Amino acid sequence: MNPKISELNKKLQPYRNEIVKHKLYSKLKTKSDIKKLMESHVFAVWDFMSLLKALQINLTCFEIPWRPIGDPKIRRLVNSIVLEEESDVDSEGNPASHFELYLEAMKECEAETSTIEKFMKNLNKDSRPKINEDIDSFLNTTFSIIEGGKSHEIASAFTFGREDLIPDMFLAIVNDMNKEKSFDKFVYYLERHIELDGGDHGPLALELICNLCGDDEKKWDEVQVVAIECLKARKLLWDKINNDIN
Repeated sequence: MNPKISELNKKLQPYRNEIVKHKLYSKLKTKSDIKKLMESHVFAVWDFMSLLKALQINLTCFEIPWRPIGDPKIRRLVNSIVLEEESDVDSEGNPASHFELYLEAMKECEAETSTIEKFMKNLNKDSRPKINEDIDSFLNTTFSIIEGGKSHEIASAFTFGREDLIPDMFLAIVNDMNKEKSFDKFVYYLERHIELDGGDHGPLALELICNLCGDDEKKWDEVQVVAIECLKARKLLWDKINNDIN
């Protein structure tokens, strides 16, 4: 592993621990608790896709007429991640984005989807509908990074603020509650997410950051600042969900 990544991981570990060891998980006792988590977490699933598309727009050609843009290796890294995040397959082999997989999982367990569906319907390029103070704050963190336009910072938010943050105990909790099979699609989503993070996407995302930063110390410093900012934002979102669960 690149020594810069190893050093960065050590600095980020305390912030990661606040998420993967969050007290929220110990409060997930009922189907209703899982549904409440999903109803807020779905916005993090959505803005993950926005981070990824921002990378694709910055690092590949999104114009007509087409021309080769930037480093072919970086293009391949980004497009290979987009392929599986935007057009993966569901449990029956049908193409679906990870956001759509999550939405179907919510419907299967009868979580409330009207808020996220109304949000998506009213979404436009210039503004985002407001949800509540906590979710709006979380999304504002993400979109301030996207709007900053620095590819290495967007890659940092994508990699360190989203990937590899689902603890094994969470999957175990959901599996344990799946006796009525109302969480089959959510279990599939979680297992697929963990499989891709541990298999291809995690290493590809780290390689992308290494390629974007190279030997530029300023970029590595900015990657660290953004990663910490995003991990703090995720922790605050978890705090909000924890408070919502009685």
